[in-house]
Amino acid sequence: MKKTTAYALSLALLTAALTLQVQPSAAAAKKTELLVSAAASLKDSLDVIEKTYEKKHPDIDLVFNYGSSGTLQKQIEQGAPADIFFSAGRKQMDTLVKESLIGDHATLLKNVLVMVVPANSKFTFTTVKELTNKSIKKIAVGQPESVPAGQYAKETLTTRNVWNPLQSKLVYAKDVRQVLTYVETGNVDAGFVYKTDALTSSKVKIALKITDDVHSPILYPAGVVKETKHAAEAKAFYAYLQTNEANAVFVKFGFKN
Repeated sequence: MKKTTAYALSLALLTAALTLQVQPSAAAAKKTELLVSAAASLKDSLDVIEKTYEKKHPDIDLVFNYGSSGTLQKQIEQGAPADIFFSAGRKQMDTLVKESLIGDHATLLKNVLVMVVPANSKFTFTTVKELTNKSIKKIAVGQPESVPAGQYAKETLTTRNVWNPLQSKLVYAKDVRQVLTYVETGNVDAGFVYKTDALTSSKVKIALKITDDVHSPILYPAGVVKETKHAAEAKAFYAYLQTNEANAVFVKFGFKN
């Protein structure tokens, strides 16, 4: 009888221990998941901000959905879940605001468009017009309709009267990070990305800095999605993105105020 009782007790303790291992802790269960739909060019800086914010707010689990601003805009319009939208273009944010899908919003950052080439490239440039040279075979740009960096690249090349002559050389990418990858791997001779993207890679070099008078201002607005189920938490993180602490991270990665 004693052996049976001891065995039953041991089995009960083992079952309890296993139950504790497989079930989430009370603290983990209480975490609020915030989904941030953000432009691909923000990934490096937001990765740092994620760690800092979650450390200070252990009840928050930040989840990021990165992509082109146009694609993220469409997802929100189609009802995909999101709490915060952080765009690389005003056009996409303004559209969602007009559609009453975004509540609180503000422009937080600025960026610079650059033309990059592979790190081992022998090509040098003094103007984008030199892209029409026969030695240049392929040029990567983001899809102008959905990728703000692609829109700015198109505006630049149109202003310089080379957009149409370059059509046969253009390789379109789904977002600015794909443009960067195309250049890094040498699949194209040049590509248009943000300065912040170029600074993250040792496999490319900046061949030209594009002056801001040949394209629309490169602005990064952030806003709270009206359909969020975590309004208080979303507004708190939105407010944090505007603090000096968050701004210091953005500046470190090459963004401007």
